[in-house]
Amino acid sequence: MATEIKVPTLGESVTEATIGQWFKKTGEAVQADEPLVELETDKVTIEVPAPVAGTMGDIVAAEGETVEVGSLLAMLMEGAGAAAPAPAAAAKPSAAEPTAPAAAAPVAPSSMPPAPAAAKMLAEKKVDASAVAGSGVRGQVLKGDVINAIAAGATAPAAAVAAPVASRPASVAEDAVREERVRMTKLRQTIARRLKDAQNTAAMLTTFNDVDMSAVMNLRKEYKDLFEKKHGVRLGFMGFFAKAVCQALKEIPAVNAEIDGTDLVYKNFVHLGVAVGSPRGLVVPVVRDADQMSIAEIEKSIGEFGRRARDGQLTIAEMQGGTFTVSNGGVYGSMMSTPILNAPQSGILGMHRIEDRPVVRNGEIVIRPMMYLALSYDHRVVDGKEAVTFLVRIKEGLEDPQRLVLDL
Repeated sequence: MATEIKVPTLGESVTEATIGQWFKKTGEAVQADEPLVELETDKVTIEVPAPVAGTMGDIVAAEGETVEVGSLLAMLMEGAGAAAPAPAAAAKPSAAEPTAPAAAAPVAPSSMPPAPAAAKMLAEKKVDASAVAGSGVRGQVLKGDVINAIAAGATAPAAAVAAPVASRPASVAEDAVREERVRMTKLRQTIARRLKDAQNTAAMLTTFNDVDMSAVMNLRKEYKDLFEKKHGVRLGFMGFFAKAVCQALKEIPAVNAEIDGTDLVYKNFVHLGVAVGSPRGLVVPVVRDADQMSIAEIEKSIGEFGRRARDGQLTIAEMQGGTFTVSNGGVYGSMMSTPILNAPQSGILGMHRIEDRPVVRNGEIVIRPMMYLALSYDHRVVDGKEAVTFLVRIKEGLEDPQRLVLDL
């Protein structure tokens, strides 16, 4: 008995994925729940497990191919030694079949989009989809249909040919042999696109301040053992920053707003995005209703997200819906930066390394552990006065942590 392996539902607004790699080859034994293939989306990488034990049949979608939700990936034959039937999409036209007319006329449009493999070949060969008769369900164009159409001389209309995409200048010969070319993952492509879109769309501006971390560091030093014993999680700095951010957002709601057309949408809650580095790139899991959580609850959530990001276990739902983002470049040694907005959010806070610096206190020069803070904001939503006030409120909360406890 054959079981179809299809692209699973990938989450809200995610309709396609790229085949990262196949873990099994045709004819290999497969155990139930064993990973078969890795799918890369623009948000997360997931593995598709085998629903039953058996033998790997024909693989329909090749590595690097873009597939839609519900598309057929492969066949799995239940039981050992079973041979999988060749998929119809891979069928090649027989030489004995009659050839089509030299100029293919447009055919009636199908109610179904071309199959992923067919769509890829249409784009690569620059074939007009309207000139291909589909043999699939409801007239869907399959890969075999495209092969037949190409053999019949079907081409794309001149106006439909896209202009060539500009590429970088070629490397000189002695340098080219020392270069390595690696395909960008779907996630990395999306990171690049979204960051550039944020720069192109928002009126982005960054304001800076510094904060004396003495009070937070002393409080942490005094209570870290008791805190860990009671809550089962280490007391870090992110919990204090999260609480300071949540209180500042209550006072300056514009920083927690978004633009929707000609409307401003004010969020009366805080879903705090926390930028986390992972082996596959930067991801931003969201601590939901952070304004309703204690420092211990925030620390637990962030710690769990960090572990799962490193293991590639974050789900798409866990990285959606954020209203404000915090990015801690200080863990990598950054002294100062201008973080880029995580659209459609209107603000992002950049944290940096703590460094002993001379400062003036009560007319005397003293050494204090100082950190630079950077707030990047969308000037279309947030005025300069609001941005500066927001950053000052965070500074006040961190330099006097009692304010965080008393909600002042």
